[in-house]
Amino acid sequence: MKRIVFLLFILIIGCKSDPKNEQQQEVLTRERQAFTEVEIDMLLEDSISIRAIEIMGEDLAFAGSNGAYGIYNSAKDEVRVSRQQYDSIAPEFRAVAGTSEDFFMLSVANPALLYKTGDSGQMELVYKEEGEKVFYDAMTFWNDQEGIAMGDPVENCLSVIISRDGGKSWNKLPCDLLPKAAEGEAAFAASNANIAVEGEKAWILSGGARSRVYFTPNKGKTWEVFDTPLVQGKNTQGGYAMDFYDEQQGVIIGGDYTAPEENSGNKAISNDGGKTWNLIADDQDPGYKSSVRYVPGGDGKEMVAVGFTGISYSKDAGQSWKELSPEGFYTIRFLNDSIAYAAGKNRLAKLKFR
Repeated sequence: MKRIVFLLFILIIGCKSDPKNEQQQEVLTRERQAFTEVEIDMLLEDSISIRAIEIMGEDLAFAGSNGAYGIYNSAKDEVRVSRQQYDSIAPEFRAVAGTSEDFFMLSVANPALLYKTGDSGQMELVYKEEGEKVFYDAMTFWNDQEGIAMGDPVENCLSVIISRDGGKSWNKLPCDLLPKAAEGEAAFAASNANIAVEGEKAWILSGGARSRVYFTPNKGKTWEVFDTPLVQGKNTQGGYAMDFYDEQQGVIIGGDYTAPEENSGNKAISNDGGKTWNLIADDQDPGYKSSVRYVPGGDGKEMVAVGFTGISYSKDAGQSWKELSPEGFYTIRFLNDSIAYAAGKNRLAKLKFR
């Protein structure tokens, strides 16, 4: 077992699981009731903007603004925060990921800095990219060895880096392997939710002038791109987050954060693996949201979406939604079928759905 940056990580590294898959199996035999309320337990209130969280076993790792990163230890009900500095830079982290061995965090803007937990007891820099247009948005892993991160175009394609050795090294895909990006097409580093993976597949959601879904069936070796019906055309419009329940059922959400009440063209689902997308609850609330997740064990019907505008829930695959709370968060991840973690501006919380 590696010695991690601070001792609390030792309690969780090595026991990371896939809570979505495990909880789906556990609730198959139970009759589910639709959520009607949510209890919010604030775990941390500090001057940290947190847009990236990762469930590690029963605990939660996170990273955010001003070089801050940390862990919530559920057994001790305790949050520990550390700071990462690079020369005179306090990086802003908006992407995190985890394997059973390591925790990873990736900064936005120039230079892009990707760190992993290391043998030395310090976070180790394993990838660095410099350039005026460099801006990474999201990161995840297919398995303990293979991971992927994506960012805005630097040349004429989205920036995609992939690791095949457990995150020790990362290589950027050349543009001749990726579909060409449209002028003004980019992505939003709003919730570490621009990438979804299932099996060997991965989907990447873009926004801005064009809001599309990039798809690879083979862990980044080949790519296709599909249009979405989401509102797009301006640099604040498009898809902000996506999730897949399985290899066929997916959901995307977003809108325009500068017009958060607008509820037209901001949410859609796919039932064919992301090839086609159909708008849901169009001209109905919720408006802008920055994160959406399927509820584990909800048979692809139950979803929760969060944003600075509040928490909304659907029990019918997004056809209708109910606001459960006006409390604002940027991102959400489920621990099981009724408990999730959420983070936002100056806050980290546990959400208990009933």
